[in-house]
Amino acid sequence: MRVDQKAFHAALRDPLAPVPEGLIDDANSPAGRRFDVYRNNVTTSLMDALADGFPVIKKLLGETNFRNLAREYQAAHPPRSPLMTQFGAKFPAFMRGHQGLSTLPYLGDVADLEMALRQSYHAADGQPIDVGIFAALDEAALLSSTFEFAPSMHIICSDWPVFGIWQFNTVENAPKPVAVSQSVLIVRQEFDPQPREITNADVALLKSLANGEALETALAAAQSVDNTHDFGAILQKLLAGNAITRLETGDT
Repeated sequence: MRVDQKAFHAALRDPLAPVPEGLIDDANSPAGRRFDVYRNNVTTSLMDALADGFPVIKKLLGETNFRNLAREYQAAHPPRSPLMTQFGAKFPAFMRGHQGLSTLPYLGDVADLEMALRQSYHAADGQPIDVGIFAALDEAALLSSTFEFAPSMHIICSDWPVFGIWQFNTVENAPKPVAVSQSVLIVRQEFDPQPREITNADVALLKSLANGEALETALAAAQSVDNTHDFGAILQKLLAGNAITRLETGDT
C-alpha cells in the first residue's frame, strides 16, 4: 500500500496526528515508533533553526514560550526551500497575528530586524564605489546623480524602539531602550552586517534614491521631513558600510 505524500507531510508537522496509513519499517511492521522519532527530530530541528535565526526574540520570550511558538509556526509554515537560511521569513507576520502576543506588539518589528540581518549576511557581494568619485564631481553633477545600493543593504522602519531593543539584548552594557519609534539601516562592510539607527529624514532620502530618483530629489524629500537634515552623516554611514555600488550622472 502506497503512503499518501500529503498525509505524510501533514502528519510530520503535527505531533498529534496519527501515523500515516501504510507506513512500514524494514521488517514490514507498522512504523509507528520510528515515525514518531523521525517526526520529533524534524520538529526539533526546525525549532532550533528558528532559535538560531531569532535569538533576540527567544531571549525576550524565554525558552519555553519561544519553543511553544516555534512549534506552532513550523506546523503552520513548513519550509518551502531546503535552504534553512530562508526558513522563518513569515515569522514576523506570524507573531503580529498571534492573539497570545497582542500585548507585545513590538515583537514583529524586532523579528523583521533579525530577519533582515540574516538576509544581509547571505546577500550577494556588491563592489563598493571608489569614494574619490565624489571629489571628482561638481555640485550640479552630484545633484543629478542616481545611486545603486548593495544587495546586503536593508532598511527597517518601526513605531517601536527596535534598535534599542536589539542592542540591549545583544551588546553588553547597552542602555535600556527608550519608548520612541526607530528606523534602522543595515549595511555589511565585510562579512557581518551591522545595524545603525537612522532618522526619518534619512529614510525618506534612502527610499527616494532606492527608487532611482536623483540626489537632488532625494535631498528635497529628506528636507521635507527635517529641514536640518545632514546628508553628510548618512553618506558616511553608507560609505563606511560599502553600501553604494554605483553612482551615475547624466554623462555616465
